[in-house]
Amino acid sequence: MIDDRVDETARIVVIGAGQAGFAVCAKLRELGHPGPITLIGEEAYPPYQRPPLSKGYLLGETTEERLYFRPLSFYEERGIDLRLSTSAVRIDRATAEVVLSNGERLGYERLVLTTGARPRTLPASMGGDLDGVYCVRNLADINAMAARFSEGQRVLIVGGGYIGLEAAAVSAKLGLDVTLIEATPRILQRVASPETSGFFRELHGAHGVKLLEGAGLKSLHGRDGHVERAELADGSSIVVDFAIVGIGVQPNVELAEDAGLAIDNGIAVDIHCRTSDPNIFSAGDCASFPWRSGRIRLESVGNAIDQGEAVARMILGQSATYEAKPWFWSDQFDVKLQIAGLLSGYDTVVKRPGAAGGVSFWYYLGNKLLAVDAMNDARVYMVAKRLIDAGKSPPPEAIQDPDTDLKSLLSA
Repeated sequence: MIDDRVDETARIVVIGAGQAGFAVCAKLRELGHPGPITLIGEEAYPPYQRPPLSKGYLLGETTEERLYFRPLSFYEERGIDLRLSTSAVRIDRATAEVVLSNGERLGYERLVLTTGARPRTLPASMGGDLDGVYCVRNLADINAMAARFSEGQRVLIVGGGYIGLEAAAVSAKLGLDVTLIEATPRILQRVASPETSGFFRELHGAHGVKLLEGAGLKSLHGRDGHVERAELADGSSIVVDFAIVGIGVQPNVELAEDAGLAIDNGIAVDIHCRTSDPNIFSAGDCASFPWRSGRIRLESVGNAIDQGEAVARMILGQSATYEAKPWFWSDQFDVKLQIAGLLSGYDTVVKRPGAAGGVSFWYYLGNKLLAVDAMNDARVYMVAKRLIDAGKSPPPEAIQDPDTDLKSLLSA
């Protein structure tokens, strides 16, 4: 039987200083844990917001300091030992210690893995190692490419998911010549309906972005080590000044795997956010957890916060399980997309026009409401999220009827 009690002197070590890692540490202190907390981060910056990197920060509307969740004084005042520019190289479960890159060994009573995920990159054989080929994941990535964003530059975006579309939108707003290629038949194919894909296809086209769907990349080619041309699978070529690759991410599981923890499309945790070692928890992009009849990973800020805070409560014996309530968002041009729920398995999409040009798409499986995409319609999003969280499924015909008062559906 697992002993959930953690005494006041218990050392808690958190590996990974992203959104989830910050959430764990901040919530532990908020809930009153007085024992030592160490937060280990590979980057030189204190924990910061990542969504604005491909939006406001790239546009120059947000400074680096405004990205930080809290200033360094926050960690000092709360006694959180923040180790920056430091990586964990090994977990010694036999001695309950973490071995750091500087050779130091940190003991722990509870260990939390919030190691996140990293971008999938193009192999060198496809030109992925050429100068001028970038990913969008962290501050260093954005700082490295920022000088390229000048009017008239020709940028190729590889990948038509949300990261690629957000990068395309920022590039177009800054006056670049933007081409986006997506290998599958449509943008957002993995994460949205044809209706939502169509909405964003029209939006980007109206802003001058050239969208090429069903266009696989064969390779990138360069001169003097710098990318200058993209060759597509159909034999055509695109001249480029630089390229941004947004083809998904993969969870950082190597540290956990080397320690012998169970891996299943991420670091496998149970409904208590525990790994196969009862003294080790995991949260955020790297963690896969039970969902309905299977397992999922959620790559979202919302999940990182909620799961990270849940881990803190569970470590202190103040919560029993983690129940995910998925939500996401994306900003592109003048459109804010807000998503509630997960659309997996839907068989029907219901459209609801909104005020001032807004629109929403409601995903159903039979009569069960699964998810909603709301474009520039925050009111619809908030109602839809509450409906989904409560397990309520209003009839599709009520959603389609513009005279239906959505709020009334919450009490139905």
